[in-house]
Amino acid sequence: MRRFGIARKDAPYFLPPYEWYNDSISSWAQQWGLTLINFTPGTLSNADYTTPDMKNYRSSDSIFHSIITYEQTHGLNGFILLLHIGTDAGRTDKMYHRLGDLVSYLQQRNYRLIRIDELLQ
Repeated sequence: MRRFGIARKDAPYFLPPYEWYNDSISSWAQQWGLTLINFTPGTLSNADYTTPDMKNYRSSDSIFHSIITYEQTHGLNGFILLLHIGTDAGRTDKMYHRLGDLVSYLQQRNYRLIRIDELLQ
């Protein structure tokens, strides 16, 4: 990150690869002064990495509707929705193309989108 001009003080959060962590990763992050974060389970937002050849594939439409359905049933206050900005070329159905629709929907429902650093202050 330093190579791209990002100082460690400007990146105090750590989202582990594949969102997998354990006691060792938690301890390591704490020792380095990082706040360990992860997405909030309950929706399929994090499934946008899947490709049609995978058993657990979820289309962008099914991901979008899972978020909407969860919101209508339980609400999303405080949720961290994980969407990947880069996905395998095999996934031509990119969820980030639906991001505008999702943001519009959430704003119509009076949600306020905030940066993770605002959330954790």
